Amino acid sequence: MVEATLSRWGALSGKVREKARHFWHEARSDARPVIAPYAERGPVPSWKWDRPLDLMLGRFMLAVQRGKPSLLDRAQRIVLRSTEFADLSDELLDAACVEIRERLMRERLGEGVVDEAFALIREVSGRELGLRHFPVQLMAGLVMLDGGLAEMATGEGKTITALLPAITAAMAGMPVHVFTVNDYLAERDCNSLRPVIERFGLRCGLIVNGQENPERRAAYACHIVYGTNKEMTFDYLRDQTALGKRRGQGRRLVAELFGQVTQPLLMRGLHFAIVDEADSIFIDEARTPLILSAELPGDTDGVYLAALELASMLEEGRDYILTEGTRSVHLTAHGKDSVAQLSGGLPHTQWRIRLAREELAMRAISATRLFLRDRDYIVTDGKVQIVDESTGRVMADRSWEGGLHQLVETKEAVDISGVRNTMARITYQRFFRRYRRLSGMTGTAGEVADELWADYGLKVVVIPRNRPNLRSDRGHVMVPTAQEKWAFVATEVAQIHAQEGARPVLIGTRSVADSDSVSQALTLAGIAHRVLNARQDEQEAEIIAQAGEPGAVIVATNMAGRGTDIILNATAKALGGLHVILTGFHDTARIDRQLFGRAARQGDPGSSIAITALDDQLYTDFAPRAARIVSSSVKIWPLIDGKANMLRRLAQRNAEKRHAADRRQTELAEERLRKTMAFGGGE
Repeated sequence: MVEATLSRWGALSGKVREKARHFWHEARSDARPVIAPYAERGPVPSWKWDRPLDLMLGRFMLAVQRGKPSLLDRAQRIVLRSTEFADLSDELLDAACVEIRERLMRERLGEGVVDEAFALIREVSGRELGLRHFPVQLMAGLVMLDGGLAEMATGEGKTITALLPAITAAMAGMPVHVFTVNDYLAERDCNSLRPVIERFGLRCGLIVNGQENPERRAAYACHIVYGTNKEMTFDYLRDQTALGKRRGQGRRLVAELFGQVTQPLLMRGLHFAIVDEADSIFIDEARTPLILSAELPGDTDGVYLAALELASMLEEGRDYILTEGTRSVHLTAHGKDSVAQLSGGLPHTQWRIRLAREELAMRAISATRLFLRDRDYIVTDGKVQIVDESTGRVMADRSWEGGLHQLVETKEAVDISGVRNTMARITYQRFFRRYRRLSGMTGTAGEVADELWADYGLKVVVIPRNRPNLRSDRGHVMVPTAQEKWAFVATEVAQIHAQEGARPVLIGTRSVADSDSVSQALTLAGIAHRVLNARQDEQEAEIIAQAGEPGAVIVATNMAGRGTDIILNATAKALGGLHVILTGFHDTARIDRQLFGRAARQGDPGSSIAITALDDQLYTDFAPRAARIVSSSVKIWPLIDGKANMLRRLAQRNAEKRHAADRRQTELAEERLRKTMAFGGGE
């Protein structure tokens, strides 16, 4: 009876999935037509009930996709076909590569020819790299080629998996863009995978920071292009600025005939995107629009210094209200009067306009109270550099808007950069939705499957592990204060080395300041270690690569969960594998999962523990009342699981709701701005 019910449910869910996919692609095809010379999707007509229905559908599809047997069966058939290619000589294999490319150009992405292409790529990868795809990697490749998002556990080989859809789509005639999280990974992947790509007669291009336009244009002319989301999105904005109103190829030709110079474009359009660490790009970075701007002269009359001095005279609670979670400042009626009075004798024109002076005062308060050194930014080489809150990496060449960046620079007494004049802007939602085919992969997407479907039309499919997970979870320990937490972390490391030998330890922190605090505690305890944060991001791969050696103790911001494998040698495995210590939960549990996933990858042994403090940022920002109740009611510390986990779940739920609302508001604001300015890719 149960089996019959499940069978009927599976058939029904399959029909619903196909219907949903059909309606989605129909809606996309009904969007405004692609305008030459740029291949991309136009905006999709919306209905007020679209988003609520899409959110429900995204959750439903995730539930019915788990452990999809038909996908595994198909992957196993591909493996069998690949073993047949193993008997071919190099000459015959090359001939098969030429033949499959011709077939893909004729037949496009039909199931039979795609399976044949995957089998060939698997064999070529084995000969060129010594790595042949596992069935689970083939499953993920099929999901991405079909325009979906594959959730693969940390260490399951996402880099080599991306080869499958990238090469197949490129052979079918689609220019492919593969997005990574930083320049190092883009260059590493492009160079290491180039032999496989070139064996199929394809060219591989690379987009990294510092390239001139001719070099970028040549890279985009390749069949497969590796680059970061920031670099390629800004190239798109540069193209849109160059196109202006001359979006049609005819208009551009006419302009050239009449002697008007038209700037050559960088990209060939938006055809097929494969996005690594997709949840970080699509969700965590979606709240910040990308802005292409030109620098105006810097502050020469001391307006920013005056603003900071004025802000220091205002009193929290009386003149303004701070909201840490959303980093917002609200002036009270008394505060507005105070700003007017205090700015009365200032010579700058901004102070004479009510809205301008109040906005400047609020930004000055934000610069001093809400944006903190070694958490939100670092100061290096005399410059203020923003630190990405979700990855812990420096966001090179990024600046805050509306004078906020200049106010922070003034606070830190460094040279003040010019205020930037906005030329074009776009959110990741709008940019990636313009790809004619979009796909991605990540270790953590299930929690936001509904949002990924509603915003991007991406169906999330959870891919099983290649080997069972052997990680031992040692729970969650909470202490009252941060100072006690750092001491507890040092004790934990000492005990691990004393009781379990020189096991490698990875300590994850939320900020640069936290990593410095851990480092001080370890130094006091006489424990040798290395620190990896935004100040050492250039040595990231080198430091993380050493994290699996016996006796290694690495302190890292959460960037450690992205992109670089921690490989254990035989001694480290025998000792029990990598031990991961989380020292502060993040606003979303997805990032915590990334860090824990560093231990016990690909069937290795490993363990993890969370050590937090009641005054951690997550609890004070998103569950302050509950934190006060715990503080007043608990008499015996530390807390082990129980109330500690209840507080963590409450705070993360509140944080995720607020961030989801912020992302939605950012998108709606961009939509309003697009309609007002009639700009943003020709819209």
